Amino acid sequence: MRIGLSYDLSEAVPLAPDHPEDALEEFDSLETVEIIAAALKSEGHSVVRLGGGREFLNNTLREKVELVFNIAEGRGNYRSREAQVPAVLEILDIPYSGSDPQCLAICLDKPLAKKIVAASGIRTPRWQVITNSQELKETSWDNFPFPAFIKPAHEGSSKGVRLDSRVESPEQIIPLASRLLDGYRQSVMVEEFINGDEVTVGLVGNSPPQVFGPMRILPKRKQAYFVYSLEVKRDWKILVDYEYPAQLEPEVLQEIKESSLRIFDVLRCRDFARLDFRVSAEGIPYFLEINPLPGLSTHSDLPIVAIKMGWSHEALILAVLHAALERYPQCAQG
Repeated sequence: MRIGLSYDLSEAVPLAPDHPEDALEEFDSLETVEIIAAALKSEGHSVVRLGGGREFLNNTLREKVELVFNIAEGRGNYRSREAQVPAVLEILDIPYSGSDPQCLAICLDKPLAKKIVAASGIRTPRWQVITNSQELKETSWDNFPFPAFIKPAHEGSSKGVRLDSRVESPEQIIPLASRLLDGYRQSVMVEEFINGDEVTVGLVGNSPPQVFGPMRILPKRKQAYFVYSLEVKRDWKILVDYEYPAQLEPEVLQEIKESSLRIFDVLRCRDFARLDFRVSAEGIPYFLEINPLPGLSTHSDLPIVAIKMGWSHEALILAVLHAALERYPQCAQG
């Protein structure tokens, strides 16, 4: 099969003069593209590198591909940017891996995804959305639980999530939220901070997907509270341990697995996704967010948990491909 590979390389994405320091964090490296291409070729497929942005548009119109393996994050500052490539592929009637535009747009908008998940009965920390500086000044925090956590409302790869993102009082919200509003040019979410274990879960496949994890992320150094921040993810080999199987109570693990499968279904995800939870000191799991377009690099959480489960990186990539192929009978027959 002739498979197109859509992606956004960090060096290929133009930056605005006032871009935040982590502006390129979500985009992929050439190493990741080569790992995925090699996995696809291992099954006899030919791979056409489509790239991202305008390059993707031109290449997709010129090249004849039967299916696209999509890891493109999209361009610009739009809350629906991850939906850009799938939307184009649907216009052209080209099959592709991963979730559809509607799912990707909903999930990147973290408050919207939380609202849908909460309405389905899944426990999630309380939150408040701030859209501009005027709203920030006028919002009352009298009944909001503290400590709280502040992050951009529609980013991934921990962009804007730093060691100082936790605040203890309403007075600390304004300077940090103002900085994020100005730097990321989007709404900010203020979320109740659950002090406890960070847990991540991968799902691969459909009807139903297979659960990868749960995996617990543990700081190597004792601390009053743990933030799985961008600084930590960049230096993960030194700062954290990834524990699989997660040493949590069986009923907690079961609730996390069941919640993950329920969320995957409610948001209509496809082929693969990764979900993040916090487990409080009382053993209560809270859903934080979902990424239906999780990273596939060697340092991304989904490949890490897959390898700890005994899978190879290549096997994980091919499992995503096979899940997509099963949804397209015309490709399976070809």
